[in-house]
Amino acid sequence: MAPRPSASSIRRARRWTRPDASCVRKYPAGVWGCKTPRVRQVVEYAPLDLPENPKLAGNITHFARALRRAGLPIGPGRVIDAIRAVQAAGFTDKRDFYWTLHACFVNRPEHRQVFGQIFRLYWRDPRYLEHMMAAMLPAVRGVQEERAAEAGQKRAAEALLDGAEAPPQVEEPEPREEETEIVVDASLTMSGEERLRSLDFEQMSTAEMAAAKRMLARMRLPVEPIASRRTVASHAGHRVDTARTLRAAMRQGGEMHQIKLKQARPRWPNLVVLCDISGSMSQYSRVVLHFLHAVSNAKGAGWAKVHAFTFGTRLTNITRHLAQRDVDAALAAAGAEAQDWEGGTRIGSCLATFNRDWSRRVMGQGAVVLLITDGLDRDAPDELAHQMERLHLSSRRLIWLNPLLRWDGFAPKARGIAAMLPHVDSFRAGHSIASLEDLARVISKRDDQGEKDRLLRSMTG
Repeated sequence: MAPRPSASSIRRARRWTRPDASCVRKYPAGVWGCKTPRVRQVVEYAPLDLPENPKLAGNITHFARALRRAGLPIGPGRVIDAIRAVQAAGFTDKRDFYWTLHACFVNRPEHRQVFGQIFRLYWRDPRYLEHMMAAMLPAVRGVQEERAAEAGQKRAAEALLDGAEAPPQVEEPEPREEETEIVVDASLTMSGEERLRSLDFEQMSTAEMAAAKRMLARMRLPVEPIASRRTVASHAGHRVDTARTLRAAMRQGGEMHQIKLKQARPRWPNLVVLCDISGSMSQYSRVVLHFLHAVSNAKGAGWAKVHAFTFGTRLTNITRHLAQRDVDAALAAAGAEAQDWEGGTRIGSCLATFNRDWSRRVMGQGAVVLLITDGLDRDAPDELAHQMERLHLSSRRLIWLNPLLRWDGFAPKARGIAAMLPHVDSFRAGHSIASLEDLARVISKRDDQGEKDRLLRSMTG
């Protein structure tokens, strides 16, 4: 009688895809409950027509360049590691290939969506060029199916289309009766970047808006530290640190060999942004949120923390959404959180909610407040003025950015503007890149009032 097989041997025999002759002879069917191993059909695929000189390494290199243009920190070392990893893992299964490259190129959670979009366009989708062009070009309503771009899709399309040029168009020469040479003096003309700085956000085309967002991503909003009574040890200080000096002398038997110095410890303020997202401010709000995303993710800018709120008919805190590194994902999450986008405006009630629920949390350390709105409010002007006064008293500086100030004949005739203007420290325009650059230069100047004095004189005159 044959020896009794172990339970693990029986389980392995049942999972075998092909019968083993030695196993069948050792454990025949019907002995000790051992069944004949099942035979599974092996699916055979049609052979693939591969080129004679495959260029997988070159394709991986170009794929890494597209990822680097999209913002992923990829160097030559990672490209070499990816080629070696693909060589070791093989190129037979698309899932293994995806996760092999993912392990080599992705090291941050915010890079996953961009990597997935570029991988889909570069490796998996045969119509990737059409998808990229559709992501870059504006859709015509009623002609093309409207589909919201996923987070990271535009960055992926820009990275893959970087450097692509349109085919040259051959134009037939038109007959000219006589040659005329025209000399143009371009010494006083503005460059494209200078024109873009002074152009209104609402008047920009799609290409100009994309270029403006790239410029805003490089901008910073520096701030000077606040004077603090707390001190820190410093060799270049101007004040004598009596306690440290006496402790050092006690360690030397009472002899004082060196006088210790100290200086004031720098303290950085918070930045609180209240952005109007009503229908009249929607175009400006989208651009300003791009700028706030760059400010909140900039290292070394000086701000202790950046708090962002949107308001239309209700107040929404979007601070945690702007903390994401991917600007597309951050703004998509902020737009999903704010349900009153392009709706009405109730500035007074939203400021009351902020003063009641958030003022003590985010403005306890001398915060600078940026109020971005056109001042066209439906609430009562007396309540709006009261809430603006509370906000002004709680902040270190209250700066109001109003895109309506771009007009030369602007006057505070609206009731909401007249009620808010006396309670701000500075009143400035916020309709272009140049106006935001001016804000970056004067945000730390306590004596800057912008257009406040001129408009107040026009109200009282």
